[in-house]
Formats: sequence, structure tokens, C-alpha cells
Amino acid sequence: MKNSLFYIFVISLLVLSSCKKDEAPATSGTATIDNTTTLGQTYYVYGFLFSEARKVATLNDPVDVLTISPEVNVNNEIVRITFNVNTFKECFFLYGEYQDAASASSAFASLTSFSNPLWIDPPVEVKLNQIWLYRTTQNKYTKIRIVNTLAEKRNNVPYAECTFQWEYQPDGTLTFPGK
Repeated sequence: MKNSLFYIFVISLLVLSSCKKDEAPATSGTATIDNTTTLGQTYYVYGFLFSEARKVATLNDPVDVLTISPEVNVNNEIVRITFNVNTFKECFFLYGEYQDAASASSAFASLTSFSNPLWIDPPVEVKLNQIWLYRTTQNKYTKIRIVNTLAEKRNNVPYAECTFQWEYQPDGTLTFPGK
């Protein structure tokens, strides 16, 4: 009898430990995106999908994938960098611009709720120490703090890069963190 109980216990332990738990994606973090193009059957870049908390390819025109791109003048000089997203609606709001990283970080941490702002698309210009609000096609929200930007020529090709801190609110309310 003791052996039977032991075997049942061992089998139960193995079954329970082998079950894979589905973990929800992270709802906050820091990410870096750039406009490096990759060639497959077509050209694409990698952007950031907040609902999955990861970089994804822009193949097949996915919606809600945040990308960055440099805007150039007629002389091919970079004049600014902007976010892009394939939502077909206004989805950005500039919450604030701050003098330094400490002020921006403090404002980002203090941003726990907002009322429905006047959304724009695309953003005017992405700059260091800005805080943006972003609305997905499913009316879920992300707050974004710009940690670093880079705009330069690489092999005579305009290059843009942006590092940002983000917090995604997956429940559709206007509060952070999502409750």
C-alpha cells in the first residue's frame, strides 16, 4: 500500500510539474527600436508591439506595431525622427516635454491616469525626455518615456533609433498601471 501511495504521489508530482503555465506578457519595460530594413521576400523593419511586449516584424502590415523613422529634407539630411504605426487613426498624444531625465522619469512615474486627450497622428517629433500616450486600435493605452534618440547617417543612409520606457494598460481604462 505504501508503494502504491508513493507511485501515485510521484506520478502526480510529475504531471503537475510538467504542465506549462501560460504567462501573460509583461506590461512594462524598456525597449529600443530602429529603422534598419531587413530583406526577406520584401523589405521590412522591426517595431514594438506593446500587447505582446516584444519586437515584431512589420511584414504583412500588422496594426499597432510602433516603428521609428527619420524624416529627411531635399538634401537627404535628417531633420527629425517620428513614430509610425499602422492604425489608420489618430493615436498619439504628447503628454509633456521635460528638461532632463530626472524630471521626465518623475513625471512618468506620477502619470497614473489621464482623461481622453486630443489624439494626433503621426507625432510631431520624437525627442529625448518626452512622454507620449499611445492608443491602440482596441482602445488600450501605453505611456512612453523617451530615454534616448539617435539620428545619423550610416553608409549614407538615414538611420533613426529610439530607446523608450513603456507601460501598457491592457484593460481599456485610462489608468496606469492597468487595474
